[in-house]
Amino acid sequence: MTDTNDTPPDRLSIHAFSEHYDADKLMRGIGIRFKGERRTTVEEYCVSEGWIKVQAGKSLDRKGRPMQLTLKGAVEAWYEDLGDDAPVLKA
Repeated sequence: MTDTNDTPPDRLSIHAFSEHYDADKLMRGIGIRFKGERRTTVEEYCVSEGWIKVQAGKSLDRKGRPMQLTLKGAVEAWYEDLGDDAPVLKA
């Protein structure tokens, strides 16, 4: 089944262990703009709550996963196949 909806999810994670992981949506490609700047290092985002999570250097948690920093601010998300300047979701 193909997803014809052109609105990316409100919250999405790149980690398979997360409940917000969706491989189909990630394969389509998600663009993120945070505080007006395009970001390519986002590991998880939430548009409605206005935050992104990025890796915190090379630090690992006790399960061997990268440590993450949560940054708060305006988040925009769009599907890459719609173009770089086509924000669909805004907070």
